[in-house]
Amino acid sequence: MVLRNMEHSSVDLLDVLAFVRVVETGAFSRAAERMGMSKSIVSRRVARLEEQLAARLLTRSASGAQPTDAGQAYFERASNILCDLDAAREVVAGAVTQVAGPIRLTGPLSFGIEHLAPALADFAAEHPRVELDINFEDKAVDLIAGGFDLAVRLGTLEDSALVSRRIAPSRRVLLGSPAYLDARGRPEHPRDLHAHDHLLYGNEQWRFRVGNRWDSVRLKPRLRADNGEMLRAAAEAGLGLCVLPTFIASHSLQGGTLEPLLRDFPLPEGGLHVLMPPGRAVTARVRALSDFLAGRFGPEPAWDPCWGAGEC
Repeated sequence: MVLRNMEHSSVDLLDVLAFVRVVETGAFSRAAERMGMSKSIVSRRVARLEEQLAARLLTRSASGAQPTDAGQAYFERASNILCDLDAAREVVAGAVTQVAGPIRLTGPLSFGIEHLAPALADFAAEHPRVELDINFEDKAVDLIAGGFDLAVRLGTLEDSALVSRRIAPSRRVLLGSPAYLDARGRPEHPRDLHAHDHLLYGNEQWRFRVGNRWDSVRLKPRLRADNGEMLRAAAEAGLGLCVLPTFIASHSLQGGTLEPLLRDFPLPEGGLHVLMPPGRAVTARVRALSDFLAGRFGPEPAWDPCWGAGEC
């Protein structure tokens, strides 16, 4: 019943605070000075509170103001509530300024295992008061419904109300094994790809920048998979050509088990993003993790050391 009445109450907390300050100081003038208001405004606020409560809360006199019996009872409850509100404010202020408490994060599976996992372990070691709850999956989960504070996503973002921060580029490269390319030839132009076998991530399409336009390639899939490591293994086994994110391909490129192809015809470039739910105060711990990931992976990720020069 009390809560139901509160829902329909139009009591202004500043009116309550004005009344409490008058009782605490014993005078409207001293309460006004403490609140940084004029005496007349404090008086009007208290009068409005009395009108809304339909009760006389103060006995006014030339020497000051004293609470009535009803006013004293209201003062005791109201002052406790105001103290609780102040304590709640301090709790929130602490959450906003201290790197401590829980962070629930979601990220893509392959990138999560290869790169996010060691990064998050290092962040946790730096901030022992942070509690990490981590979810890795390639499906783009609902941050709000899932109760996530932060998401790491790759590629091109769809229009979203989420708060996004691009921390690094996300590049892809066309690849083939040396043995496959020795046997089938190395394509010099996207139009040469029709003569090759293709290893595809789901229903992806391949588009290459040719001059001032984007050209799509007609694909002949030999294998489809929903995992980049599977495609990398198939390409290394000589089953065909595939397009992979460079964070998956980097080890194979460095080791020579896969070669980059058609470097003069770029594929669309995406980004590595940190996302947060809208309308939520960013706590110090979430801000610290976002900054940590930006420093760890950006502005140019370590797995693309030679990308700017166009050579690997």
